[in-house]
Amino acid sequence: MASVTFKGNPVTLLGNEVKVGDQAPDFKVLANDLSEVTLQDSKGQVRLISVVPSLDTGVCDAQTRRFNEEAANLDNVKILTVSVDLPFAQKRWCGAAEIDNVQTLSDHRELSFGEAYGAAIKELRLLARAVFVVDSNDKVTYVEYVSEATDHPNYEAAVEAAKQAN
Repeated sequence: MASVTFKGNPVTLLGNEVKVGDQAPDFKVLANDLSEVTLQDSKGQVRLISVVPSLDTGVCDAQTRRFNEEAANLDNVKILTVSVDLPFAQKRWCGAAEIDNVQTLSDHRELSFGEAYGAAIKELRLLARAVFVVDSNDKVTYVEYVSEATDHPNYEAAVEAAKQAN
């Protein structure tokens, strides 16, 4: 498993660590309108999956805004941001932040995504900061588990991986 800390303290990640070359695990999360969303709903597209602990924190806010900006330069790439924030909070945040190129998804109900991708923090019931790129054939082509959950991911590497997966 990936080794992750939260504010310098080691945390336990639940689920299986995902690696480059793996078949991307499916998941069931909620969209802002409470409809269920799975990986298969975006089959045939490259997916950049940005995972954040909570949109209402500085780094998560910046990460989601950055990928929202990058989306304009990415053809046939769907950007998903997953957190355990309630769908209502995600919708409110997206409206206030004018986020329109990223789909926010809530894993609050079952931690389905967090456990499938080895990103659920046992001690906090939050998701660890991570980025995954899944190609149009559902193969994982890029993985970054950010070792300190309060740090930023490598935006440039993730965006380049999404471009290469096309």
